[in-house]
Amino acid sequence: MIEWRDEAILLSTRRHGENALVLTVLTRDRGRHAGLVRGGQSRKLKGALQTGNRIAVNWRARLEDQLGTMTVEPVHGYAALLMDHPGKLLAMGAAVALTEAALPEREPHPDLFDSLDALMVALDGPTWAETYARWEVGLLAELGFGLDLTSCAATGVTDDLRYVSPKTGRAVSGEAGEPYRDKLLTLPSFLTGRGNAGPNALTEALTMTGYFLNRHVFDVMGRPIPDARARLLDRFRTARGPA
Repeated sequence: MIEWRDEAILLSTRRHGENALVLTVLTRDRGRHAGLVRGGQSRKLKGALQTGNRIAVNWRARLEDQLGTMTVEPVHGYAALLMDHPGKLLAMGAAVALTEAALPEREPHPDLFDSLDALMVALDGPTWAETYARWEVGLLAELGFGLDLTSCAATGVTDDLRYVSPKTGRAVSGEAGEPYRDKLLTLPSFLTGRGNAGPNALTEALTMTGYFLNRHVFDVMGRPIPDARARLLDRFRTARGPA
């Protein structure tokens, strides 16, 4: 019998039979992992098994490549804190959906676990939307497609960075990029540490990161970006005030 215990963030649940659930979680040391929770549909576990929550899991199986069974214990009920804020819930849903769809199974990503857990905490705060956008930049880096937003690819200057090259993922200054602005992605200033993020800037940020997520991850897989993430972008596009 193979057995291990780890901290995890719940990414998704799927009904199995009359009383069980199949959980997909991001564990700190074992990456994205699935397991069967007997009694997972019970009232006792309902509150703990909300996507985005942090849980402790104990996984057991006879063979390493089997689905295995999980027992779970609640650690942090992040989802309950966001129930009255649709935008924050959308961001939580987008983050867990991207994580589940983009990561290969059972490949450790401890830094991503830590950043996702930090995001879950930040979603209950006032700068949740900016933090979410920065998290997507970090997700790209974790997947091996990091963006260079520190200096202009053409001139090396670190000021007035307004664009990102869709070919290289590197920042471009306003002066260097002006002749090619129609071919470049917009870089909102809050991603370089300048200014705050309103709905327009958030839309620009997620449009930019979404371009690279599609190009490097989802187009390669032959699937669209998760619906939850698309709905979050639509919310920012249609927002007239704080997201």
